[in-house]
Amino acid sequence: MKYKKKERRIRVYVGLLATAACLSLMAAGCQQQVSSSVTEASSESETTETSSELMVTTAPETIPPLNPSGQILPELQITVPDATPMPEYLRVGETHPVVAQLQERLMDLGFMDHDEPTEYFGTQTERAVKIFQRQNDLAMDGIVGNSTYEAIMSPDAKYYAAQKGDEGDDILRLQSRLFELGYLATEDLVTGNFGDSTETAVLKLQELNGLNQDGKVGQQTMNLLYSDEIKANLLAFGDKSDVVLACQERLKELGYLFTEPDGAYGQDTVNAVKQFQARNDQVVDGYLGPSTRVALNSSSAKPMGLRLGDEGDSVSKVQNLLNKYGYLSSGSVTGYYGEITENAVRSFQNRNGLSADGTVGAMTMAKLTGDNVTKAPAGGSSSGSSGGSSSGGSSGSNRGSGNNQGGSTGGSGGSGGSSGGSSGGTVKMAGGVDALISKAKSKLGCPYVWGAKGPNAFDCSGFVYWCLNQVGVNQSYITSSGWRNVGRYTRINNFSEIQAGDIVVVSGHVGIAAGGGTVIDASSSNGRVIHHALSSWWANNFICAWRIFG
Repeated sequence: MKYKKKERRIRVYVGLLATAACLSLMAAGCQQQVSSSVTEASSESETTETSSELMVTTAPETIPPLNPSGQILPELQITVPDATPMPEYLRVGETHPVVAQLQERLMDLGFMDHDEPTEYFGTQTERAVKIFQRQNDLAMDGIVGNSTYEAIMSPDAKYYAAQKGDEGDDILRLQSRLFELGYLATEDLVTGNFGDSTETAVLKLQELNGLNQDGKVGQQTMNLLYSDEIKANLLAFGDKSDVVLACQERLKELGYLFTEPDGAYGQDTVNAVKQFQARNDQVVDGYLGPSTRVALNSSSAKPMGLRLGDEGDSVSKVQNLLNKYGYLSSGSVTGYYGEITENAVRSFQNRNGLSADGTVGAMTMAKLTGDNVTKAPAGGSSSGSSGGSSSGGSSGSNRGSGNNQGGSTGGSGGSGGSSGGSSGGTVKMAGGVDALISKAKSKLGCPYVWGAKGPNAFDCSGFVYWCLNQVGVNQSYITSSGWRNVGRYTRINNFSEIQAGDIVVVSGHVGIAAGGGTVIDASSSNGRVIHHALSSWWANNFICAWRIFG
C-alpha cells in the first residue's frame, strides 16, 4: 500500500508540472499580444499594462515554483543500511566479512591450510596470525590490529618460512618429519624449538635434495618434505646392513615381504615397506625411518592383508604365486584382486589347511612363499579375468562386489600402486555410501587440528582417511595434494557430476560429498568438522572427485 500511495503522489506532481508548463506557454502568447497593442500607446501606459499582464499569468500558488534551488519532485526518503563497521581489533570470537579476506590471504601465504574462507575468527585463524606475527617481528598475540592487518594484506607480504629461533606447533611438526626422514638423529630433538640441531638437519636435507642451502624451511622446502621426490637420510634402496636384515625378517613375519631376507635393501623391500607404512598410519615413502622402525617392531603392528578390491605390485606377486601352483591362470595375473583371484585364494587355503576366507593375510602369505605348498589338482586352475587391470583404465564391473572390504594401499605416496587412468575401480558394498556419510556426520563438531587423523580431532585429509577406514576402505593416509592423483578409484572430472560418497578434491583441501549439493569436511577456517553447501568456492577450486563406491 505504501508503494501505491507514493506512486499516486508522484503522478499528481507530474500532472501539476505539466499544467504549469501549459500555463507558461499561454502566458508567453498573451505577452506577445500585449506588446503589439501597446506600441500605439504611450510609454507610461505600456509599462503599466505590461506589468498588469505579467501579474495575471503568474502561476497559481498551488503549483511548486520552478527555481534553481528548489526541488521539482518532493524529496524521497531512501534508507541505506550502514555497513557493519570493522572492529578495531579482530580476535577469537569475532564475526565480520573482513575475516574471510584475512583467512584467504593467510592461506595464499602458506600460514593457514587452504579451505573455504569464513567470516568467523576461530582458533585456527588465531594460530595462523601468531605464526605470521612471529615471522614479521610483531607482537605474537594472535590479535589483528592495524599494523598486523596491513602487514598481512600488503602485496609485499612474505610467504611462510621457519628459521632458527622460532618455536611453535608448526616447528614441532617440521621436526617430526625431519626425524622420520632421518635428518634429526633422535626423537628427543623434536621439541618445538628451532635450534642448532634443526637448522643442521634442514641444511643437510637441502643439500641432499638440491635446494638452496639457507637452513630455513620456506615454501620450496615445505613442499618437498611431503612429496614423493624427497630423498631421505636413512636406510633406503641400495643399502645393505644387519639393520636392513632385521627389518626384512619382521616384514616377512608380518606377510609384507615375498622374498627371503638377505640384508640388501632392494625393490622388494621398498614395496614391502610401503605396504607396511600404508596399513600402519605412516607416511608412505618406502624408507625405513625411525618412526617406521618403531611401528614395525611394535606388538600392535598390523599384518599384511590383501583382499577383494586391492591392486598393485603385491597383488601381482600373489597372483603369480597362485599361477605357479596351478590355482590361477596366467591371463588372470592383472594386479587387481577381483572375484576370480578371491576364489583362487579360497581354493589354495582349503587345500593347504588354512581358514578359507579369500583374503591373503600373514599365514596365507607365509604358506604361499614357503617350501611346502600343496598344488592345485591337474586342470584345477581358475580361468578368465579377475575383472580389472592395474592401469586404472578399466571401469571394473567386477570390482569389489559382495564384499565389505575394499581398497588397497601400497603405491608411492599411498596411491595404491595404480598408474591412474581417467577412471579406475570402485568398491561395491551394500550401504557403503550411507555408512560413509553416517560416519562423517558422527564427527560433526570435532575440532580441526593440523595433522590429526582422529578419532576425535582431524585435519581435512585425516578426516577422509579416518572415515574411509571406518567403513572398510583401507586407504592409506595421504595429504590433500596426494588426493589429486590417487588413481585407484573412478575419477570424476565434472563438478556437476559429484554424488553422495564421492571424495571431493579442491586446491589444497578435500572433503566428503554428502548429497544434496553438500559436503562434510574438517574445516580450518571454521575450526571444526562441518556439514555445509558445495558453494561456488568449491566449484571455482575444483580439481576432481573420486567415486569410491559403485
